[in-house]
Amino acid sequence: MPTAESALPGRPERPFTVPTTHEVLGTPLEGPWPEGTEVLHVAMGCFWGAERIFWQLPGVVTTAAGYMGGFTPNPTYEETCTGLTGHTESVLVAYDPRQTRPELLLKAFWENHDPTTPDRQGNDVGTQYRSAIYWTTEEQRAAVEATAASFGEELARHGLPPVVTEMRPASEAGAFWYAEDYHQQYLHKNPGGYCNHGPNGLTCQVGILRQDEVPSQESVLGRDA
Repeated sequence: MPTAESALPGRPERPFTVPTTHEVLGTPLEGPWPEGTEVLHVAMGCFWGAERIFWQLPGVVTTAAGYMGGFTPNPTYEETCTGLTGHTESVLVAYDPRQTRPELLLKAFWENHDPTTPDRQGNDVGTQYRSAIYWTTEEQRAAVEATAASFGEELARHGLPPVVTEMRPASEAGAFWYAEDYHQQYLHKNPGGYCNHGPNGLTCQVGILRQDEVPSQESVLGRDA
């Protein structure tokens, strides 16, 4: 990981365009969103497959691929891939808290990647592929801590390594920088494109939920991409 001093300098303005509308949900990619919308940022390897998981979940208003957790302002994909920006490939998840809860979003997060491998998801290796969660509300923080503990216990029961996910407030992680237009909803535009996400075979217990509140793996991964 670079330091703030050694990271690439970046630039004051975005050097590319970003779509105004989500290709799948038809909602504004950068807002404004309905009053009360909350935002959670997650990183779980390549953002193509990660974003698809979340745009399919009930209560999600919009999603976007981007870069977060580093130092370089307005980075490009090529710069982020060098590891010299400090960013991780991230997904912005804007959701309606009246229709879903942070625990349900985090259930999808924990169950669909490997949070035990530092700076790696499958064949994707580098700090830009690290697992991370950046919360924006105290409710999210509490949900992150509870679900991380629960999933850690699940890992231990199976004799697996502990969680190494980076977990901190978005205010400490820095700005979310939107990725280039071709990255947004990539797997919808390219159905046969690269994706290394899917159920990891483990379960994250998310607290006291009605059965109809818990999305099945089929509902998470089985909708039209």
